[in-house]
Amino acid sequence: MGAPWGWLAAGVLAISLASAVTQDVCRAPDGTNGAAGIPGRPGRPGLKGEQGEPGAPAIRTGIRGPKGDQGDPGLPGLPGILGYSGPSGLPGDPGAPGSRGAKGNPGNIKDQPRPAFSALLRNSLSGSNVVIFGTVVTNQEGAYQNNSGHFVCAVPGYYYFTFQVVSKWDICLSIMLSARSQVRRTLGFCDANSRAIFQVVSGGTVLQLQRGDHVWIEKDPAKGRIYQGPEADSVFSGFLIFPSA
Repeated sequence: MGAPWGWLAAGVLAISLASAVTQDVCRAPDGTNGAAGIPGRPGRPGLKGEQGEPGAPAIRTGIRGPKGDQGDPGLPGLPGILGYSGPSGLPGDPGAPGSRGAKGNPGNIKDQPRPAFSALLRNSLSGSNVVIFGTVVTNQEGAYQNNSGHFVCAVPGYYYFTFQVVSKWDICLSIMLSARSQVRRTLGFCDANSRAIFQVVSGGTVLQLQRGDHVWIEKDPAKGRIYQGPEADSVFSGFLIFPSA
């Protein structure tokens, strides 16, 4: 059985060799290149490429011409936004005086304001240091407020104020002034009373007042006890001497 398999292998080898020899002998030579075909249709546009780097500036070779004439002015622009207000400047120099006016008509003393008041202290002391003279004797033009003890100026001018206060103890009183939101003591008066008898403390002054100024009497917190009884009265008075020009 080994012989037939040997003959079979030899036959296959012979057939393969014969086929290879036949292929080499029967192959035709390569042909020549054909003619070029007709150009094809244009293709679709490609995507836009990226922007290239700026080129180098060109060298100026021409002659620079003369400067041209100035053109006509353009139309006015729109107004700008309003800015912030600047600081106020310094006051200017006073102007020249005007001519003197005509002489006025003579004044009538009856037409002049005459504020005047007088008030008594009778059971009207408050818890504050303000001495309230609550009983009005006279109050021409209503400038004195008997509920607060204040005289309120309505006519600018020079005023005279005075008080007489009865006490059996040591006492200190002041005439107070409130002018242009500032409170100050104009004058102070004190009296020592070691014998516990009736004594009168009095004081007075002339003040120049503007409209809205207040004047009143104020006591010292430690020495401000005032007598109130049927034997004697304490009084606060004031009146306009003459108005301001």
